[in-house]
Amino acid sequence: QLQASGGGLVQAGGSLRLSCAASRRTSSSYYMGWFRQAPGKEREFVAGILWSGTGTYIAGSVMGRFTISRDNARNTVTLQMNSLQPEDTAVYYCAASKFPIPTTIVSDYDWWGQGTLVTVSS
Repeated sequence: QLQASGGGLVQAGGSLRLSCAASRRTSSSYYMGWFRQAPGKEREFVAGILWSGTGTYIAGSVMGRFTISRDNARNTVTLQMNSLQPEDTAVYYCAASKFPIPTTIVSDYDWWGQGTLVTVSS
């Protein structure tokens, strides 16, 4: 099970840190991803990382502003979001895939967290 947290309301240009906690130890070969879904839009990939720490992949729309990291000791994956813009407003989800390689495809992910809302005001 995955538990996402850290969402909230922030002004444009601000920062937020999202955390995804896994309830049990997951395989180092699992790929962990962050997705987001804005109202009326499809769910889109934001960033991903292997539990081993390799395979980091950041979507072009957030490149240079968002970073992803993992803490194996705490079984958490963190999405650091800087220079937030109103278009970043969405529900953010963490997910885990059994594929040991980076994947941006929603259907490749086997487990999903409940989502955390990020609202960026202009």
